[in-house]
Amino acid sequence: MTQSQRDRLAVLYKKYELTKDDVFSSPQGWTIITRAGIDSIQAQEDILISYDVVEYTPAVSAAVKAVGTIGERKIETYGEANSKNCRASYPLAMAEKRAMSRIVLKLTGFYALGVFGEDESEDFAAEIKKQKSIKL
Repeated sequence: MTQSQRDRLAVLYKKYELTKDDVFSSPQGWTIITRAGIDSIQAQEDILISYDVVEYTPAVSAAVKAVGTIGERKIETYGEANSKNCRASYPLAMAEKRAMSRIVLKLTGFYALGVFGEDESEDFAAEIKKQKSIKL
């Protein structure tokens, strides 16, 4: 990550009042924002999101299209979950969470800086839990 990327991230962290508990680094070097951090960003920006189920096989796989807007800006993205990328038995809810994380991070500029939501990978969520347990 270049210095200017760090500077831009610092500006975004401050703008959205993110704390140390909202942001983590994975052992692979990924920057990850927690679910609570993403929810906070969405609320502050009043990001409106609508969802369409693209594919759903109960307890097996799901794909969700999300359309998000901030004012006049509008983007769409997808979230997916299946047995290859999700161990949970609720793929539709996980696909929705992933789509929501991507919309919020894309609309606010985090995604362009290589930041991901904790829901993007179960490995991210596991790393966050591990780091939180170490802090206690």
